[in-house]
Amino acid sequence: MRRLHRLFALVAFVGLAACTEDIVIDVEEGEPMIGVEASFTDELKQHEAILSYTAKFYNQNEVDMVSGATVYVTDGVDTVYYHEDEDQEGHYFTDLVAGKKNTLYHLYVEIPQADGDVQRLFSEGFIPDNVESIDSLVVKHFNGLNDSIPSMFLFDTIEWLYPYFQSLPDPNIIYMPMVSKNDTLLTDSLKVRMMIPQGGFAGYYVNGPEMLESNKEIPIGYFRRSKLQDGDRFHADLYSITPEYYLYFYSLLLSTGSNPMLGAPANVSTNIQPVGEGVGWFFTASVVSAETVFRKQ
Repeated sequence: MRRLHRLFALVAFVGLAACTEDIVIDVEEGEPMIGVEASFTDELKQHEAILSYTAKFYNQNEVDMVSGATVYVTDGVDTVYYHEDEDQEGHYFTDLVAGKKNTLYHLYVEIPQADGDVQRLFSEGFIPDNVESIDSLVVKHFNGLNDSIPSMFLFDTIEWLYPYFQSLPDPNIIYMPMVSKNDTLLTDSLKVRMMIPQGGFAGYYVNGPEMLESNKEIPIGYFRRSKLQDGDRFHADLYSITPEYYLYFYSLLLSTGSNPMLGAPANVSTNIQPVGEGVGWFFTASVVSAETVFRKQ
């Protein structure tokens, strides 16, 4: 009898499983907008702008790129144009040029339409000041007790990467470190990137004696010691960013995920205008850099 009950239970479970079907939510779709990812910093390099059309909610195809646009930035005196790459549709690059700190830049995007009209998008971004330099970059043990948490979790000794620099007195400036190991960027994903709001520590010497005494050191990366090799090279770029980009960054984090039933709404902030025609961000920042080489003791 028990075997018969188990058989009935199994048949009932299989029947229920066979009746499942995908639930498709009817999402109200608006008109496609222009997605803009553009950057302009004080680095001497080819700055990039990426233009694409927004896709429908359930779209599984590749994103359609925007080709043939005119893209440029200006500070009111000098104008810098982005030229579309011949091999990458929708990707636009400047010539080698560096922006200026403490300068407001305006971005303009002009897209010809089939009817002869031109769709115009615009934005603005301020390149904030930055620290004069990163005095040193050091790989070492964490001073506080928190070092034991990742060490226990990974069953390995953890080494931390610390920058030492005099922070600016402005509490509104936020630092965003980008770390590379042996020329491989380790912070290319949003989920592993970090932001350092200075707040009450504005004007402090970061990771200096005052912060050390109060157990407030700020590492910008950590590594398993067993994975480190003598001669490993570490490079850190310290971006000085605005509070607006800080909020945009976290709105992206809150909107990541593929499950519409469990994820947060995908209404991220944008500084692309006019409202309802463009989405994305015009990113501006200033950068200082430092390097160090790991040596096993």
